[in-house]
Amino acid sequence: MDRDAGARAVLVAAMASGQGKTSVTAALARKLLRDGLRVRVFKCGPDFIDPMLLERASGAPVHTLDLWMVGVDECRRRLHDAAREADAILIEGVMGLYDGSPSAADLSREFDVPVLAVIDASAMAQTAGAVARGLRDYGPVQLAGVVANRIASEGHAKMVASSLHDIPLVGWLPRQDQPLPERHLGLVLPDEVDGLDALLDKLADELHFDEKTWEALPLMAQSPPEWPEVKRMLDGKTIAIARDPAFCFLYPANLDLLQKMGARLRYFSPLADEPVPQDADAVFLPGGYPELHCAELTQAGHWQASIRAVHARKVPILAECGGMMVLADGLTDKDGQRWPMAGLLPGEVRMQPRLAGLGAHAMPTEQGQVRGHSFHYSSLQTPAPAQLHTVKTSTGAAGEAVYCIGSLTASYFHAYFPSNPPAIAALLGGVP
Repeated sequence: MDRDAGARAVLVAAMASGQGKTSVTAALARKLLRDGLRVRVFKCGPDFIDPMLLERASGAPVHTLDLWMVGVDECRRRLHDAAREADAILIEGVMGLYDGSPSAADLSREFDVPVLAVIDASAMAQTAGAVARGLRDYGPVQLAGVVANRIASEGHAKMVASSLHDIPLVGWLPRQDQPLPERHLGLVLPDEVDGLDALLDKLADELHFDEKTWEALPLMAQSPPEWPEVKRMLDGKTIAIARDPAFCFLYPANLDLLQKMGARLRYFSPLADEPVPQDADAVFLPGGYPELHCAELTQAGHWQASIRAVHARKVPILAECGGMMVLADGLTDKDGQRWPMAGLLPGEVRMQPRLAGLGAHAMPTEQGQVRGHSFHYSSLQTPAPAQLHTVKTSTGAAGEAVYCIGSLTASYFHAYFPSNPPAIAALLGGVP
């Protein structure tokens, strides 16, 4: 495949969730990478798990693009940075192409990125043409073409191609004997999938891909973006961050910002019973899957004693979602078994089969709102009063409770740190 001076970009979208956007994006990323191209992948909308898999597929960090949470200016800067460094840019959409506000289609139009529509053709043939034209014309959006997923045979692929008329069939994937495994918050974490790289290579091998259609796409603009200066509001501070399979929901942009503000990041693993580093000036407990590791966390005596000692010393602690769950008195898993936790936040967390929170939220602070989101399958019953509530951006109603107990700030809310650096610095003991 030829390499030009510039990057081609597409937004991989579909009519709904479950069509195979992640599989197609991962397959295409790995295929282009093996062809010698420099690939950058982005994820549209709040998500922690798909980016981990796409990072494995592409070999580069995967950042979030969201017109509201990240903001138009930062999205443009990240895309233009990628266009100068890469040959191919893939953006995986969220839900259906037109779902949400802002939607993946809104992002496509804002940055003039053509859409690559993924259509699950497992139970259709010629109707794929109607779906493709509907996706193109409803908005409308610029449609680069279609990738048909779960194709039964070459004959099936030809029927789909003939139905598209003026829309090119850019590629197709056959039905997979081993699909990417999922759980209640999305895909299974990459490190939990045996032979993941072999699975990604298999997807790339089986992706029938029209290189001529790809190479006909226009090159993306490469104008140098101007990043705003970040004040060193955490200069000299050491931020201890929990990082392991139980605490893995970390936006790369959040970590980048902490470092730009002058912080030194120290990672530790509660699952491995590692205590909070003694030189920590603040602690960040991100979300993840603590409910899958209750036994290990209950038995992690050094970790529990260290977080209680840190709290007693009034060191700032910011706990998000799963990070908050492990600080309650107890966590009851999906099987109904209760596990004792660290006990900094009075009350009980209980897993439940249905979503308890989902959507974009803003958290008010003295420095202005912090943008982010909520996504959890558990509920917290606590006698502790909420210091404040986030605001649901869809309705303006009260959202997630934010608890402040001593130096602890805890909530189900996931913050996107670059949306308000001074507020994040204040939460972590810096000077806003």
